[in-house]
Amino acid sequence: MENKRIYFDNAATTFPKPPEVIDAVTHYMRDIGCNINRSSYSGAYEAGDAVLETRCRLKELFNAPDERNIIFTENVTMSLNMVIKGLVRQGDHVLTTSAEHNAVMRPLVRMAEEGVISIDRIACDACGFTDADMVDKYLTDRTKLVVMSHASNVNGVIRPIAGIGRLCRERGVLFVVDCAQTAGVLDLDMEDMCIDALCFTGHKGLFGPQGIGGFALGRNAADMVCTVFEGGTGSDSHLETMPEFLPDRFEPGTLNIPGIYGLNAGLKFIEEKGIANIRNRENALCRRFLKGIEGITGVHVIGRDTDSAECMEKTCDDVDSRFRCNGSCGDCPSNTGEKYVAVVSLVFDSWDPAEAAFELEKEFGIDTRVGLHCAPSTHKTLGTYPTGTIRLSFGYFNTEEEIDHGIKAIGELCKRRG
Repeated sequence: MENKRIYFDNAATTFPKPPEVIDAVTHYMRDIGCNINRSSYSGAYEAGDAVLETRCRLKELFNAPDERNIIFTENVTMSLNMVIKGLVRQGDHVLTTSAEHNAVMRPLVRMAEEGVISIDRIACDACGFTDADMVDKYLTDRTKLVVMSHASNVNGVIRPIAGIGRLCRERGVLFVVDCAQTAGVLDLDMEDMCIDALCFTGHKGLFGPQGIGGFALGRNAADMVCTVFEGGTGSDSHLETMPEFLPDRFEPGTLNIPGIYGLNAGLKFIEEKGIANIRNRENALCRRFLKGIEGITGVHVIGRDTDSAECMEKTCDDVDSRFRCNGSCGDCPSNTGEKYVAVVSLVFDSWDPAEAAFELEKEFGIDTRVGLHCAPSTHKTLGTYPTGTIRLSFGYFNTEEEIDHGIKAIGELCKRRG
């Protein structure tokens, strides 16, 4: 295995892609190549049908109200910016958590610094977990929006978003969910989970190429989001304002049609394999890895098992809060057996994370991600700021042999400086 590249960075982007994804992108680039909504010939119609088919697949995957409510963007970061900035108004109060990716934090912090909104960070335990009961403590009469990730990109912890969504719906608060780490891996139902805007990216669990993502709007939010970008759509071209109808209102300019072709193929792959089978495969590989490093002295798993005494003893920097989910929201991961997606963060006693990651790649051919993972607030909550961690994230195409090689490599590093 020493000469083979082993990819443990699927939380950044899944690799390899299914062959049919590559074929779909190539087919469009080689055989179609034209735009949609602008031209009246067969190639443009075929491309338009493929784009519509992809919207329909996403509508079914997320149980969105209508395929027209599926909006394509470049990535989940653009989606979050468009949704957040399109929903909030001067003086609004917004809630997020103490453990979020910068795709959520940076737009909110900037608007707060400019005096547009006020924000509060919902307390998480030291594993980044929070629940509906904790969210309820932060809601005020001025709260317009709650925005949070479904699962952490640092340690994989899953939030009980159905319970949180129902609470928001009862209180008349909009609920926006960042599904970058869960779309294609966990079941998502906008109606049941009371999600007003679901933001996704195509290149992770949906197996698509980079450069394609989007958001799905629920019934309550569809008429409330203002446009952030304007331009040509090929529709209502006599107007110098954006069309009022979806999805055109939020899709100015030329879409990433090659990316949509690839995403469509990725969605077909998920339908054929089944989300449960993909999830079970990834979780089994993750459990094998965690079991394998249990007895290795000198390496520590960060932010896993919210039931552990070690995790509950710590508190986040932002709010002095110790709590344990009491299950009142009815859908906590602990009740379903799913507390984490297949993402693991490690620290070593005798290795700086960056140095250890370099050795894993150089000597053992293992690709990982090191540092703060664009989520400093999460690392502050986990207690790993500012050094960060080594993150290993496992995907559907990893093998048991690769997992065992990773376990052996970590053991070798710890033994070397034991």
